[in-house]
Amino acid sequence: MSRVIALVDDDRNILTSVSIALQAEGFTTRLYSDGEAALKALTENAPDLAVLDVKMPKMDGMELLRRLREKSDLPVIFLTSKDDELDEALGLAMGADDYIAKPFSQRLLIARIRAILRRTEVRAAPEAEDAPEAVEIVRGRLSMDPARHRVTWDGKPVTLTVTEFLLLEALAQRPGVVKSRNQLMDIAYQDDVYVDDRTIDSHVKRLRRKFRAVDGDFNGIETLYGVGYRFAEE
Repeated sequence: MSRVIALVDDDRNILTSVSIALQAEGFTTRLYSDGEAALKALTENAPDLAVLDVKMPKMDGMELLRRLREKSDLPVIFLTSKDDELDEALGLAMGADDYIAKPFSQRLLIARIRAILRRTEVRAAPEAEDAPEAVEIVRGRLSMDPARHRVTWDGKPVTLTVTEFLLLEALAQRPGVVKSRNQLMDIAYQDDVYVDDRTIDSHVKRLRRKFRAVDGDFNGIETLYGVGYRFAEE
C-alpha cells in the first residue's frame, strides 16, 4: 500500500510542489494549510509521517507537535528557517524526528522521509524468536541503540536527528578509522541525493554541540583537515 504523508504548511506553493514530488515517488499526500486544521485529522486518521512547517498562523508547528505527542508517536519532520538552532533544539526535545532548513531540496526531503519510514518499520516489526538482537554500539562513554534510535554519553541522553545518528554510527563503528566527507555523504544521503560537502561539516558541528551540552569537554569526534573525520579511540 502507498505510504501516506501529511504536509502542513501555510505556503500553498510548497504544499503543491512537494505534494506533486511525493506523488511521483508513489506516496499518497494529505495537505493542510494550518496547524488547527491539521491537528484533528492527524490524530483521528494518522498518516505514516507528517512534514510540519514551524512558523504558521493560528497554531505553529511547535504547538502542533506538542499536542500530537500527547496522543501519538507519529514520525515528524520539521521545515524551519535556515540555522534556527533554538527551534531545532526545542523541536527535537519535543519529539521531532528530523529537521530540514528552507529553502530545501525536494529530493533531500524525500530521502529523509524514506530513511525515517525505514527506521519506523524496523522498530515496529515484531522480532522473530530466533532473530538476533540489534547490536548496541558501546565505545567508551558512548552508547548507541540503532533499533531504538537512542544515544547516551556517560549515561546522559543525547537527542539526534536521523542524519546525525547515521553519521555518528558510521564513525563509531570503527574508532580511529578516518571517514572522508564523500563516504559520510554516501552514508547519510542515499538515493543519489547530492549535497555540498559543507553540509557534512555542519552536521558534525551540530553533533559536537549536542554532546558538549552534556559534557563540556567532549572531543570524541576528531577532524583531520583535508581528509575527513574519525571517532576518537579511548
